[in-house]
Amino acid sequence: MQNVYTVAQINSYIKNMFTQDYMLQSIMVKGEVSNCKYHSSGHIYFTLKDAKGTIACVMFASSRSGLNFKLQEGQQVVVGGSVDVYERDGKYQLYARQIRLDGAGALYEKFERLKQDLEERGMFSAQYKQPIPRYIHRLGVVTAATGAAVRDIINIAGRRNPYVQIILYPAIVQGEAAPESIVNGIHAMEHVGVDTIIVGRGGGSIEDLWAFNEEVVAQAIFDSPIPIISAVGHETDTTIADFVADLRAPTPSAAAELAVYDIEQLQDKLAEYAYTMQHMCRRVIRHYRQEVEQYSVSMRHLSPLNTIRTRRTQAMSLEERLQNLMAGRLRDSRHRFAIYVERMKGLSPLDKLNQGYAYAADDQGRTLSSIGQVSVGDLMTVYVKDGRLRAKITDKRQEENFS
Repeated sequence: MQNVYTVAQINSYIKNMFTQDYMLQSIMVKGEVSNCKYHSSGHIYFTLKDAKGTIACVMFASSRSGLNFKLQEGQQVVVGGSVDVYERDGKYQLYARQIRLDGAGALYEKFERLKQDLEERGMFSAQYKQPIPRYIHRLGVVTAATGAAVRDIINIAGRRNPYVQIILYPAIVQGEAAPESIVNGIHAMEHVGVDTIIVGRGGGSIEDLWAFNEEVVAQAIFDSPIPIISAVGHETDTTIADFVADLRAPTPSAAAELAVYDIEQLQDKLAEYAYTMQHMCRRVIRHYRQEVEQYSVSMRHLSPLNTIRTRRTQAMSLEERLQNLMAGRLRDSRHRFAIYVERMKGLSPLDKLNQGYAYAADDQGRTLSSIGQVSVGDLMTVYVKDGRLRAKITDKRQEENFS
């Protein structure tokens, strides 16, 4: 009776056959990338194809160090890895451990070596980057005399500011003569004395753009005293010149926008500044006018005439107060005097004299109030209502009733 096997047993048997095949465990496969997907886990799933077939491929996240560029649709690559069977689905696929671009692998390796070397020498450091002038008068362009790149730069720069002078150095940007031509163009712009230099070209393969990966070009860009904007290829293209330049533009069109300030935007800003300045000036003038008015009021208040008038008013007020005080003081004094007069009247000897009384004084004018003050024979004066009498004491007698 013939043996019957399960699906899992068949798949396991086939996997074992693949595992024992030495060639399949270390193989290089060339083809075009399609259905490329970067999974959130970090794995990359894609298909390699050629004119006669396809093979499923996967590069696990742990093997991503073997890929030094972004894998994209349509790329011609050489994948190194092993072919094995995925038992669950019963499908075989290529497990990639390294991937390089076909035909450009050596150039990419050379690119990475030069990039690392220049980076270690500090040529990519931000501290050496020169700022791009905001408003320029002369723009130097080192690129091919014909092509989309120079047309885009001229059109966009002219549209943004027609007053900027564009000086073109028609450089060779591809081939063996390109590096020297680009370096000469940079030196020529330094001699002319432009404000900013754009160095670049349109897109192409890595071989087409290789002149901008040469060390002599990188050194010329680094040594230039004039700020340089690198504009090589498309946004996805990256060259050594991009790393060394003071500013990298994704395209030549973008480089023109970065180098030339939009004059309409400048005019709008100037109009806004003018309005703001006028508003601030009016506000400042209004503030100073108010201060002048306040000072005018203060000056009128502090003027000599006003001071004299104020002091005169104060003097009149003080005079009136003084008169009132003096009048009050006189009234009080008169009132007190009248009281004193009345009191004096009650004590006045004259009033007593008017009532029939008299008083006597010795020769020294001392009032006599006791017989002991005089002796018989002494002279004395007696004061009566209408005069005085001179008298001589002929007798004196002590009266009991007067004591």
